[in-house]
Amino acid sequence: MFFFFLLVFNLFGQDKGKAVPFKKIIIDIEKQHGVGFNYTEDNIAGLELNPPKQSLSLNQKLEYLAKKTNLSFENIGNKFINIYKKESEQNRICGYILSALDKKTIENANITLANKTQTTTDSKGYFELFKEEKNTILISHVGFVSKRITAGSSESKNCLQIILEPEITELQEIKTTAILASGISKNADGSLEIKPKKFGILPGLIEPDALQTMQQIPGVNSLDESVSSINVRGGTHDQNLFVWNGIRMFQTGHFFGLISVFNPNLAHTISIYKNGSSAFYGESVSSVVAISSNPQTEEKNAFSAGINMINADVYTKYNISKKSYIEISARKSITDFVETPTYKEYFDKIFQNTTITDFSQNQNINYQSDKKFGFYDATLKYAQKIGSKDQLILDLITIKDNLEVFQSATVYDINKSENNILRQQNYGGNLSWKRNWNNFNTTKINVYNSSYELFANQKTTLDEQVVTQENRVNNNGLNLENNHVISPKFIINDGYQYNEIGITNLEQVQNPDFYRRVKDVLRTHSFIAEGKYNDTISRIYFKAGSRVNYIEKFKKFIVEPRMQFSYGINKNLNLELLGELKSQNSQQIIDLQKDYFGIEKRRWIVSNNTTIPIQRSRQISLNLFYQKNDWLLDIENFYKKVKGITTSSQGFQNQLEFVRTTGDYEVWGTEMLIQKKMDHFLTWLSYTYNHNNYHFANYEYPSFPNNYQLMHTVSWAGIYEKNNFKIALGTKWSSGRPKTSPDLSQFNLSDPVLVYNRPNNTNLHIFSQVNISSTYKWEAGNGIQYKLGISILNILNRKNEISEYYRISSLTNSVEEVETFALQRTPNVSFRISL
Repeated sequence: MFFFFLLVFNLFGQDKGKAVPFKKIIIDIEKQHGVGFNYTEDNIAGLELNPPKQSLSLNQKLEYLAKKTNLSFENIGNKFINIYKKESEQNRICGYILSALDKKTIENANITLANKTQTTTDSKGYFELFKEEKNTILISHVGFVSKRITAGSSESKNCLQIILEPEITELQEIKTTAILASGISKNADGSLEIKPKKFGILPGLIEPDALQTMQQIPGVNSLDESVSSINVRGGTHDQNLFVWNGIRMFQTGHFFGLISVFNPNLAHTISIYKNGSSAFYGESVSSVVAISSNPQTEEKNAFSAGINMINADVYTKYNISKKSYIEISARKSITDFVETPTYKEYFDKIFQNTTITDFSQNQNINYQSDKKFGFYDATLKYAQKIGSKDQLILDLITIKDNLEVFQSATVYDINKSENNILRQQNYGGNLSWKRNWNNFNTTKINVYNSSYELFANQKTTLDEQVVTQENRVNNNGLNLENNHVISPKFIINDGYQYNEIGITNLEQVQNPDFYRRVKDVLRTHSFIAEGKYNDTISRIYFKAGSRVNYIEKFKKFIVEPRMQFSYGINKNLNLELLGELKSQNSQQIIDLQKDYFGIEKRRWIVSNNTTIPIQRSRQISLNLFYQKNDWLLDIENFYKKVKGITTSSQGFQNQLEFVRTTGDYEVWGTEMLIQKKMDHFLTWLSYTYNHNNYHFANYEYPSFPNNYQLMHTVSWAGIYEKNNFKIALGTKWSSGRPKTSPDLSQFNLSDPVLVYNRPNNTNLHIFSQVNISSTYKWEAGNGIQYKLGISILNILNRKNEISEYYRISSLTNSVEEVETFALQRTPNVSFRISL
């Protein structure tokens, strides 16, 4: 009975004696063998025949159908089968359109012949056309690069397989506009981006100075008003990484910190990272400031020149050809020719409580002084495109400050004089090559050098003594970066960096003779990999990477993971999470407060992995960003810890000044910004809370407040911009920085020795300053633009104390309080002409 039923079912399944529609036959074959047929309805219309046996293979069934009909069957990889009439075989063009990215078929691609005959691909990516004399085919589809091919006679019997390359357009990161001022925006990766050429105005600023501007950002301060002492979330200035066109800069300020060395009229983009920086940035445990003068689009020839009450500058860009241009900028102080009120305020602020002013304070009669001070900086850029895929860029920068002070006095018929020379300079060069291999892969290689020198020489006639001090840094590097576009939303970057830093410190004294010269070199190899996912539709941005450093001298590996995550909860509310681990092998220390005349007293050194450890940091922050109806609210909470700091790097002027030990600092806090824009008026209010403590386990007081702690900081600004007129008024208020008071109850006049209370047991007075600035721009009939700017720092002329320490007076044997104050009321005027 079992075999009987099987036989009956088999007879019914074959249905050998009955013809069925051809379309039903191929549908059954598709189901049984998992293939797809491509055909035109005209070729199979009305066709009926007996179906082939189910037990036959796919090719056997196709042979059977070919014998029974006037059709040809083309099997492509047992996946697609093309059906066409035998008599039209030589007159047709057929093909499949596939994506190069995933080899999937492309539906609805447009196929066009030279005679304008058109068709589109079906759901299987198939198309079919009749040949003509010129068989040039244009294939196009949205999201893919169009392709033009010629179908030759050799391809007449087989269908084409045409691969289309995706047209990659990287989704632009979402940026908020006009945060703090026009020209400042926030990226999806948490960084702030400044476009100097689009910069509006900020209180006290008439030029888009990068380092002055960043001090308006919550969490960024300078306790002594210097761009050479910028503190980000409790870090020291040397813990920040400053990069100009791929060159690490060791000098950041002119006039010993009151003016940025980066020409504000040159930069195109300034990126500032407080946390979550890319894995391609190393040698920093605090923030990253990356300055680029490379334009994102081609620009025409340009020329501009300007002057203010401190310096004059000139800038020019000239297109040598369609593929090359040269760019030159230069800036020089005008103090060689005139002493303006601005220069006087700057000079008095910088040189207070230094050996130079100490000399004048101790003079009795016939005191004379001759001062010469000047600075300059210059840059050169040459860019050359080579073919359609390569670009070569050369960047050069030179920076120099020079001070000469001759002082003399006659005391009791004895002539006493000093000749002081102080020089600070930084040279840099970078050669970069970029190649776009295709739409998916790009390679960048750059080789750079940065050389820094701080030199001081003091000659005294009374004791015929000559003191020479020198700090030199030579930094060489090689960077390789590859960018791989996996899809329009996903990008992978990888690379390698080699860094060599050599630092020399020299001290030489004549009468008595003393000589010490120390040179240290560190070489580091870094391997980097990171991936970025950016989906503007789902409002998800995620970037994660890691940097693996290998330090040759210590045979030590350090792994530094980085992460940035941003999610748009809705179109108005955004959540951001940033985290990073970083390390740093070089730092600045102070051996003696009177080094380099007490003006630029910090010197660069490298780690020895023992008494001077490698500094390592970890940081995490959570940010909530809301923007709607011209309102903006930004709240960020953070935690940061830096290990491996030394007491000599923190600028102590108390009982820890000569103590040499290592430890860490730990800071946590909140940064808040609320902003409202109304037509031409923009106003904002920011608040920062920082709780920052040192931890020195081997010291008698293992924990106490950080020297750079500003527990509360409040800033406000009101900005009006209409047409070519801009004005900004603002104020900054902060609680005083910590200081250490002496314990006068233990002071003994017979044996005058300073005895201190617990380190940083109290605070300076509150810091408060009101600033204003305004600019006006107009254009003459010949196309020349003019710009006039006016600013006043500290309008109310408030006497703000920025540091305080104590010493024993040699005249009275009593405790003497030494105070340093911020700038008094300081005006500035600028004028600029642009072509």
